[in-house]
Amino acid sequence: MIATANRIQEIEPVVTPFEPLPVERSREKFFTLDGDGALEMHIERTCKKILAGVQKIILPQQLEGVLLGGGYGRGEGGVLRTQNGDRPYNDLEFYILVRGNDWLNQKIYGRRLHRLAQSLSPEAGAEIEFKIISRKTLSESPASMFYYDLVSAHRWFLGDESLLGACEHHRQARDIPMSEATRLLMNRCSGLLFAKERLESKSFDDTDADFVSRNIAKAQLALGDAVLTVFGQYHWSALVRNRRLLELEPDGDLSWISEVRHHHEAGLKFKFHPQINSSREALQLEHEKISALAQQVWLWLENRRLDCHFLSMRGYALSSLNKCPETDAERNKLVNAKVFGFHAYFKTRSEHHPRERVLDALAILLWLPWREKSDLQRCLEKQLKHDLSVGEFFQLAIVKAIKLFSGFPVVGKFFSGFEFMSRQFDFMDAYRKLWCEVK
Repeated sequence: MIATANRIQEIEPVVTPFEPLPVERSREKFFTLDGDGALEMHIERTCKKILAGVQKIILPQQLEGVLLGGGYGRGEGGVLRTQNGDRPYNDLEFYILVRGNDWLNQKIYGRRLHRLAQSLSPEAGAEIEFKIISRKTLSESPASMFYYDLVSAHRWFLGDESLLGACEHHRQARDIPMSEATRLLMNRCSGLLFAKERLESKSFDDTDADFVSRNIAKAQLALGDAVLTVFGQYHWSALVRNRRLLELEPDGDLSWISEVRHHHEAGLKFKFHPQINSSREALQLEHEKISALAQQVWLWLENRRLDCHFLSMRGYALSSLNKCPETDAERNKLVNAKVFGFHAYFKTRSEHHPRERVLDALAILLWLPWREKSDLQRCLEKQLKHDLSVGEFFQLAIVKAIKLFSGFPVVGKFFSGFEFMSRQFDFMDAYRKLWCEVK
């Protein structure tokens, strides 16, 4: 079906002699750079089945468009080489343009779309994701890396470019704020944190190895991408970003830039042709290297973005400085109340976006010896603790009541027989939940 050999000669070295245009692309009809014809046809059939399923779920008078984003939508999807031929590796990320209120549409269609994704994912050989969004939301949203990637490079399965006519402001990479670079590092370094958790667990299987390898590669790409964003050089194509990073002449002395370039190239190779390293020891070493480099890039980025001079992650994590100054204070109060409970609206730092808590907690969990430092544990608990749920509140009330009654002379003997185990605060679980809410 597809003569793929001419589309890319080789991945090493990762240098491309051309810079594709955002809309009229030479790879517009392909999902991958060099996947075989069978893989391309498989993804095409899968997408058509998904479109048919979506059209059965969403009312035709509401459904405006369906487009594929992510790596496959940009023509740079991953190709997993196997003995039985090429297979998809990345998620299939679909964006559904639906008229009306996004929240209401999610309530109406969200569960059914989720079931559709679950039913088709095994046959697709990849996870399928849906995001419902209206054209109004898309056109009125401020510039971000997410919207830039989506609007600049995608593949339509229903609708055409006219639906994005009011989204030209999302096509300008130079308008992506530095806060988006921080957000990118927050998400990719969270992946490193979850990978570290698996590396430290008692058991470690092939699924864990795949998870760790994938998140290391994502972080390798993200460090270079964050640097490019700061200098207004970000691009939707990973190939173009790699070339721009190699040619970048940054201001200031960035002693670590050559290492960032090396890791970006390694991450690019994994993105196009993932190879899973099953050795826990080798992955542990790679994880330590990329984590150490990420710490340097993180501090450089945050010092530049916030106009500060943090010398260490400890100083950064324990600082009370507003780390999300671009957000609206009144709206932040409502977001805090939604995430942490109504009382959070009235707290002194409620004007700070809850993402700040994730930034501080991540700095501690990934880079600092928090298990040995009680002050860091107290800081983590302060950053991550939510209001008690109804069930947790009644459970705590019952425990306190029984302890009270056990001190009474008549009934004390009966209640004194109860034993209670103190439940330790699960920092990783609390971080994961908060990150999922504000990422």
